Amino acid sequence: MTTPEILHHPHARRTISAMSLPGLIRLISEIDDNGPVSRGSLGVTFDDLTRHQLRHALDSARDFGVVYADEEAQPARYRLTRSGEDLAEVYDTAARWARTHQYPSPSSDFVTRVQSTLQLLARVPDTHQDPRDDDARDRLEALNAVLGPSAARALEVSWAALATWFLEHPQALRTAETRSLHAADKSEHAA
Repeated sequence: MTTPEILHHPHARRTISAMSLPGLIRLISEIDDNGPVSRGSLGVTFDDLTRHQLRHALDSARDFGVVYADEEAQPARYRLTRSGEDLAEVYDTAARWARTHQYPSPSSDFVTRVQSTLQLLARVPDTHQDPRDDDARDRLEALNAVLGPSAARALEVSWAALATWFLEHPQALRTAETRSLHAADKSEHAA
């Protein structure tokens, strides 16, 4: 699968949605910026997250293969995997674009900028799509109208960073597929 095609994978939107969880963004960014976080200090480090939000962020991070618990360190610490380091770079790229273009607003915080940019990337086509695709062309024109041509063109850097992450770490798409199949099994058994 090529870079332009990867974001059209059937599970890309679901994966991007999961990557947009505020707790996950916070966890990855915190470890990237400040180093490993000990298990015992999670509640203090993320005191604005509920226990459920923090647990969900950790579960998602493990499922995506972006963090691991270093049991050999004392006390045990959560560290980023190579995939996690690369995801932190995707988050930073998205936040830089959003800050530069004041998206979604001039006063947005880091998490909101990353979340909003990822959600935007999940909805817009890439400029490499077939120009005869009317839906893609309409979405690109709408994007240009809302953001302006300069911001829309600059968004390609974030789009490329996300697509590259998916290509280099395809387990994220498989994780979404597995979750989707697991959810389908649950609903089938409930019926």
